[in-house]
Amino acid sequence: MLIYDLIIIGAGPAGITASVYAARKKLNFLVISVDIGGQTAWSGDIENYTGYQFISGPELTQKFEEHMHKYNIPLKENEEIFSVDKTGDIFLIKTSKADYQARTVIIASGKKSKELQVAGEKEFKNHGLTYCATCDGPLFANKVVAVVGGGNSALDATLQLMKIAKQIYLINITDQLAGDAIMLQKVQEASNVKIMNNHQVSAVLGDKFVRAIKIKDQSQEKELAVEGVFVEIGLIPNSGFVKNVEKNEYNEININLRNQTNIAGMFAAGDVTNVPEKQIIIAAGEGSKAALGAFRYLAQHKF
Repeated sequence: MLIYDLIIIGAGPAGITASVYAARKKLNFLVISVDIGGQTAWSGDIENYTGYQFISGPELTQKFEEHMHKYNIPLKENEEIFSVDKTGDIFLIKTSKADYQARTVIIASGKKSKELQVAGEKEFKNHGLTYCATCDGPLFANKVVAVVGGGNSALDATLQLMKIAKQIYLINITDQLAGDAIMLQKVQEASNVKIMNNHQVSAVLGDKFVRAIKIKDQSQEKELAVEGVFVEIGLIPNSGFVKNVEKNEYNEININLRNQTNIAGMFAAGDVTNVPEKQIIIAAGEGSKAALGAFRYLAQHKF
């Protein structure tokens, strides 16, 4: 079996940037990912990525992909990672389609959406309930919808839906919204957004499609008629396939300043790690550091 110098797991901002640096270092490497863009592809308007005063998530993802094509970066897409193990000096990566071997690995698998864990959520997923406003927002033109969450993800989804939906209920479990001040101001000033603090969703209702949600506050539970539900309550790291690496209480992979994990030759970058801020530009920078770290490790070790 071919042994690569490096395998990069994930093709979000961290993984893609790592792949560009690996290509420029002339490493024999491979990128494996379920998709391209990660959370960036789901983002709406991006106004804080250096060099772009304004760009949408899908547009920035396209720019990332074009950069990969420029270097003819080898990519295995639509492959789910099952496990990453190390025997001696070699890593074995098992996926839904094949097995691979490498001398170094960069885990850049990002995060996935948290679920509400309420009745009706699984039944109505993709039948009116979704975790991606960028992907599915246009399907809800002139409809009444609910956005569940109170942070930047929920604000971003609301900003996208403000231009599409007739009415938006922003359901927030805490007593006030949190997030970027400019985003917050735009949401608060919108005429078609009703903010419902101190409320939580207890059930999703419908027949073939969503028709309502049950919400409750400290005193009562009631039904709210909606035709769509956008779940934006946060993210959890895609780290479960790596069993022996050190993680924190949030299951984020612990790394040092050089993006090294506790396993020699394994590096990690982006939202899957314990880096305190989850931003596109930070993930990209972390990806470059991880690739340079892998290159340095390969140069310093004999195999």
